[in-house]
Amino acid sequence: MLNAMTVDVEDYFHVSVFDGVVPRDRWNSLESRVCANTERMLAIFDEHGVRATFFILGWVAERFPHLVRQIASRGHEIASHGYAHRLVYDQTPAAFREDVRRAKGLLEATSAVPVLGFRAPSYSITPRSLWAIDILIQEGYTYDTSIFPIRHDRYGIPVSPRHPYMVYRDTGTLLEVPASTLRCGPLNVPIAGGGYFRILPYQWTRAGIARMNHSEGRAAIFYLHPWEIDPEQPRLRAGLLSRFRHYRNLAKTEARLRRLLTEFSFGRIQDVLSAPQADRAPASLAASLPYVW
Repeated sequence: MLNAMTVDVEDYFHVSVFDGVVPRDRWNSLESRVCANTERMLAIFDEHGVRATFFILGWVAERFPHLVRQIASRGHEIASHGYAHRLVYDQTPAAFREDVRRAKGLLEATSAVPVLGFRAPSYSITPRSLWAIDILIQEGYTYDTSIFPIRHDRYGIPVSPRHPYMVYRDTGTLLEVPASTLRCGPLNVPIAGGGYFRILPYQWTRAGIARMNHSEGRAAIFYLHPWEIDPEQPRLRAGLLSRFRHYRNLAKTEARLRRLLTEFSFGRIQDVLSAPQADRAPASLAASLPYVW
């Protein structure tokens, strides 16, 4: 079973928990570690023969175009993480349109490949920002992976389907590819990576992906950030919960990632969507469940 390996390419100071700590006008003055961390991640993927989907922040692409070209030249999929790492529900529709248009243009011009996928910073397409789907369709994106079907204090639409589905709007259609969860009683629990991969025991992720693959016959959508394999990154001031979420187990993440790559098969989102088990999910939903917001 081929699972999707996805990477949100951003620097440690871009993370949403630091929005009130590091103003955007200070970003250029901070030590950047995104190139070194991403190149390290690329080397790990090369060792294991893995090709991934990289959701690259436009701010990063503008300053480090060689990094985008390096990712593309090694066979990975280029996708958009927006330009300025602003939460969707904190923007106006006009500002969001400009952000995603700017990022898409930068990435396509730099990589010379079409950019079809989008992931919002911090999964911030929520009930407050469903208008973003229309804008993504109009701006030429064909799939989105910004909706997390869980309950969380910052994001999530817990009633959304757990597996890929088509969203039908007057503006067109968009394939939604949710971050992976398991159904436990009345709740969806996350197994998708990121902080859940770092903070929870490794066996949580391993057992969750195994259950999706073997019991449900579904591919998992896994995500990670380059800064999550960098325990030496500068420490920034933030609240206790934010520090816990960001810094917990950074020193363990690279070893966990290497182990995960030996125990499961991973590829790009475009490969997973074209695999037989992925084809059945969107097709059946498209035929039987027109999902309209």
